[in-house]
Amino acid sequence: MSLSLDETQPDPEALLRWYVELGADEAIGDEPVDWFAAATAAASVPIPAQSPASAAPASVTPPQQMPKPAAEAAPRRAPAAAEPPSDSAARALASAAQTLDELRAALEALEGFPLKVTATNLVFGEGVEQPDVMFIGEAPGADEDRQGRPFVGASGRLLDRMMQSIGLDREKNAYITNILPWRPPGNREPTPAEIATCLPFIRRHIELVRPRVLVPVGGTSAKTLLDQRQGIMRLRGRQFEYAGPGLDGPIPAIPLFHPAFLLRSSGQKALAWRDLLAIKQIIQ
Repeated sequence: MSLSLDETQPDPEALLRWYVELGADEAIGDEPVDWFAAATAAASVPIPAQSPASAAPASVTPPQQMPKPAAEAAPRRAPAAAEPPSDSAARALASAAQTLDELRAALEALEGFPLKVTATNLVFGEGVEQPDVMFIGEAPGADEDRQGRPFVGASGRLLDRMMQSIGLDREKNAYITNILPWRPPGNREPTPAEIATCLPFIRRHIELVRPRVLVPVGGTSAKTLLDQRQGIMRLRGRQFEYAGPGLDGPIPAIPLFHPAFLLRSSGQKALAWRDLLAIKQIIQ
């Protein structure tokens, strides 16, 4: 049994509904094109035989050619990515902030910083101004990124207990933040370029908070803020002086093991306790 061409063609109204469901809701050409007739005509054109040495196959010219869509005639280009902020631009934004709220707004206005795209929340800081101690970690983790608060995961709970052991509390007499206010993807270490961009903001953060004692938490924070090359095992427990142009004078700084490290290396908690006692002695 053979079927004619008319019997094999779908219902035009049903075909249009199918096109609309696929998103083709606008005609491109001024005149309609019967592609069923074009396909039948093309199939009836005989294809000439070719020799093996033929360089190019013969082309079949369709009876009617559909005009190219505008998107093909002029392809769109993706918008250019914002340029990374320069160190001078970051310094200008940070130095212009006169309050913590203004500093937070300056960070939110920072353009071209890749971590802003991958992070969920800006993790600014938490605590009281002019505290006894200001703790500064490296960067937010996954829990901090979700909640927008510093040190709220397992390491944050340990840090809270460490602070409480020497009479400190983030709601009464302490302040907590990080060098980077955005989480690096996968909790990787910050790159030197990322640290350089954020350094003017954390320095201004210290000047606005004005702590009595500064505690860099972890090796990256200690080396960055104290301009040291040694690791945290050699820096912890030693007293340094931190100076800044916006401070009345140098303030004592004592590096401390990061709580995440202590969770993995419980044998180092005795040294951390010794360092906490040294911090307590300074603030008393």
